[in-house]
Amino acid sequence: MDIIQIITEELNIKREQTEASVKLIDEGNTIPFISRYRKEATGGLNDEVLRNLGERLTYLRNLDEKKTQVLSSIEEQGKLTDELKKKIEEAKTLVVVEDLYRPFRPKRRTRAMIAKEKGLEPLANLILAQETTIPLEETAKDYCTDDVKSVEEALSGACDIIAEQIADEADYRMRIRQLTIDEGMISSTATKEKKENSVFEMYYDYTEKINKAAGHRILAINRGEAQKELSVKVEAPLDHIMIYLKNKTIKNDNPVTTPILLETIADSYKRLIGPAVEREIRNQLTEQAEETSMKVFGKNLEQLLMQPPVAGHTVLGWDPAFRTGCKLAVVDATGKVLDTVVIYPTAPQNKVEEAKKTLKELIKKYNITLISVGNGTASRESEQVIVELIKEVDTPLQYVIVNEAGASVYSASKLATKEFPNFDVGQRSATSIARRLQDPLAELVKIEPKSIGVGQYQHDMNQKRLAEVLGGVVEDCVNRVGVDLNTASAALLEYVSGVNKTIAKNIVEYREEHGRFENRKQLLKVSKLGPKAYEQCAGFLRIRGGSNPLDNTAVHPESYEAVKKLLVAIDKKKENLKNLDYVKVAEAIGVGEPTLRDIVKELEKPGRDPRDEMPKPVLRTDVLDIKDLKEGMILKGTVRNVIDFGIFVDIGVHQDGLVHISQITKRYIKHPLEVVKVGDIVSVKVMSVDLKKNRIQLTMKDVD
Repeated sequence: MDIIQIITEELNIKREQTEASVKLIDEGNTIPFISRYRKEATGGLNDEVLRNLGERLTYLRNLDEKKTQVLSSIEEQGKLTDELKKKIEEAKTLVVVEDLYRPFRPKRRTRAMIAKEKGLEPLANLILAQETTIPLEETAKDYCTDDVKSVEEALSGACDIIAEQIADEADYRMRIRQLTIDEGMISSTATKEKKENSVFEMYYDYTEKINKAAGHRILAINRGEAQKELSVKVEAPLDHIMIYLKNKTIKNDNPVTTPILLETIADSYKRLIGPAVEREIRNQLTEQAEETSMKVFGKNLEQLLMQPPVAGHTVLGWDPAFRTGCKLAVVDATGKVLDTVVIYPTAPQNKVEEAKKTLKELIKKYNITLISVGNGTASRESEQVIVELIKEVDTPLQYVIVNEAGASVYSASKLATKEFPNFDVGQRSATSIARRLQDPLAELVKIEPKSIGVGQYQHDMNQKRLAEVLGGVVEDCVNRVGVDLNTASAALLEYVSGVNKTIAKNIVEYREEHGRFENRKQLLKVSKLGPKAYEQCAGFLRIRGGSNPLDNTAVHPESYEAVKKLLVAIDKKKENLKNLDYVKVAEAIGVGEPTLRDIVKELEKPGRDPRDEMPKPVLRTDVLDIKDLKEGMILKGTVRNVIDFGIFVDIGVHQDGLVHISQITKRYIKHPLEVVKVGDIVSVKVMSVDLKKNRIQLTMKDVD
């Protein structure tokens, strides 16, 4: 199997790009490092393509290894034919390899094995030959022994052997699986009394073609089944399958053998093939649905992490609640906590005036210009108080509703306890809500990615695979932005290329012991950070105001000499960068053209933040209630979540509205991500409001 060629064709890239990328991955280079600093070798492949390449490389190598194991096992049994060897070697998936290996795999003791032990295999072969004219009851008498008490037992055992042979035939299984996928249905019904307003209501009587079933529906019925609200089954095209198996098994219409073979075929399918194929198809549908969902989750997470920081504000983080009061944290523009307070403007205390007095004092004392409010319980009531407050103060003040998903997870974590040992969970949560507005990336990396709340059914998925996908997204975002070496937390540092948990901890400890880093070379003094780790991480770590201005750029230290030569070539004049002959200059300073272009970008805008190009959050000064919404009303909102069947938009009424995929644009789209992403500011029109179910239907079509 030519793995390089397979990947090259699948990703539609050049063979030399694949070869170079595989070599770099095998040498222990990270995807962000290869993507950013080895463009000459890979032909400029981006991190997304490189991650896909890495995943396929792992899968195909595992497939290759499995083939070797299977071939070795069958050969040891003395049953490997040239035809079987060719089929295994040409198999493109692990499922096909497993199908081909099934007849030779060591099995638990089956009915067929027991029948063989009783000496009934010759009887089975005689029936399968379909040539006998003697009634089988007569023939079976010859097989009656102390172990086989009757003619019925002899025939039953022979049929068990034939049924297993049919079930073990790889070609049959593959064809039946494909028939079921192409023509079969998946259905779900309520397992008990139907609940009104259940989230699974639409699946109480649901049937759909297997090959048309959308991923989010598969995940929904899986969850309903797990919660024992739904009963799910695969309905195979039984008539078609039986005709296929009959044609494959019955060679001639022998009145002696045909009736018993028809019964055996039905038994083989019902008892052995059908349940296994149903299980395999359900697993396949789930894996595909999870993979799609993870990719959507990854895209959403990327947009959330890449939201631009709201810089230069002293922010009041507000963690809303009822009985226990609203926890507040005042955080300065550098992220330092200046004060924490608890106020009780919500039920049952309703101390609104007392709360406003405290808030006015905090605003005046710390010059607060922005309030970051969590969108959880009592957010609506807190928002009302804030809007009244804005009208009463004479200083500019705005607020933002922040998605607080994961804030409580972070607040109770060991990391938060270490960061704020003297704070309770409420104070930590309020701090997190303020900081995730000031620098979303730096704050959100402290939370397990699946808890950030921009996916669907993430807690039902393969957690190992989900952690890999989302970890890759966080890693790409962190390295794309770059990390301030002198202020970054260990939680942020561990996502930097080449830096693991231990090295991240050691960097922070080195900083605490020796003071701020003045240059990147000092990293080599950090315990366990050797030359390879330095090569991988140095370009992504920034030092503001250090001894070398290039240390605050994405220029890698390996290119510093080239920068010196470039500065000589342009006579140290920035304006001369505009009309550069890239091919000629790259050759003169000893770097590739892609590297030179990256260097020039950094020199033109040193310390630039790619997040600045993303849409800014909507700052509010007034509030709407869901009751204020009227059909036809046009509003601006922020996309909070993108899922397979639509998007959820925050329009400032606490309850996000749904824009169904059919209402996003006039043209046909397969997925909402073709048009919108998390964080986008969009104009929407209210289609309908259901106060009872707290649902808002929106459209983006025909909105000026």
